[in-house]
Amino acid sequence: MDNNAFISVEFLFSIFIILIIATGLLVYSTTTFNSTLNIESNYNHRLILDSVANQINQVDSQGSGYSKYIKLPDASSDYIMKLEDNKLTIEYENKKGEAILPFIDAYSSYRMYEGNIYSIEKTNDGKILIK
Repeated sequence: MDNNAFISVEFLFSIFIILIIATGLLVYSTTTFNSTLNIESNYNHRLILDSVANQINQVDSQGSGYSKYIKLPDASSDYIMKLEDNKLTIEYENKKGEAILPFIDAYSSYRMYEGNIYSIEKTNDGKILIK
């Protein structure tokens, strides 16, 4: 009996094809996973932006002397919110999102950081003040 083993060309070709398919699936799944994380991060930051914009609009619509406290939530990545004129902007991971607050009249530009508590107040002269 002959104990010498041999590998056929078809077997090598089959293994090569299986390795190519497995590598392609791995690359595709990694790309899909990273894309999902990116979409989730964008969605979470957009929710934060919209929530703060709604809170500022609520204070503005209540009338003079009304104030409200908000706490900016912590997110998966650091962010900064800016209120300039009538535009609220969130900046994170070299990305930027904007919300327009059409009837807001702010005293000046404000910068807000995640995790901090802020007081939003409508003054007697109708302007928005953030402390």
